[in-house]
Amino acid sequence: MAFNIGGAILGGLTGLLGTGNPVGAVAGAVQGGLSGGGPSGAGNIQPNQDPTLAAMQDADKAYEWAQLGLNLENMRHNLDLQWQSTMFNEVEDEKTEQMREMNVLRDVAMKQREADIGIVKEFIRTIKD
Repeated sequence: MAFNIGGAILGGLTGLLGTGNPVGAVAGAVQGGLSGGGPSGAGNIQPNQDPTLAAMQDADKAYEWAQLGLNLENMRHNLDLQWQSTMFNEVEDEKTEQMREMNVLRDVAMKQREADIGIVKEFIRTIKD
C-alpha cells in the first residue's frame, strides 16, 4: 500500500479541526496517508490508468447532451402550446365581444319593435275615436 500525501494533509486538517489538539492531527494524518482515496483503496483513478473511465465519461457527456436536447424540445413544445392557448383565448374573446354586440343590437331591435307596436296601437286608437 502506498502513502497518500493528499490524504495525509486532509486527514491531518480533519483531525486538528475535529479534536482541536496536535495528537488528533497526527492521528488523522496517519490515517489519511495510509487509507486509499476511493472504495477500492486505489485513490483517484485517472483515464490513463483505467481505459473504461474515459469511455464512461464520454457516455455521460453524450447522455447529458441528449438530455439537454430533450429539455430544449420540451421547452419548445411548451412554448408552442402556450402560443396556441393564447391565440385560442384571443379568438374566444373576440367571439364573446361579437356576441355581446349582437345581444345589444337585438335588445335595441326589440325595444324598437315594442315602440313601433305602441305607435301602431296609438294610431289604431286614434282612428277608432
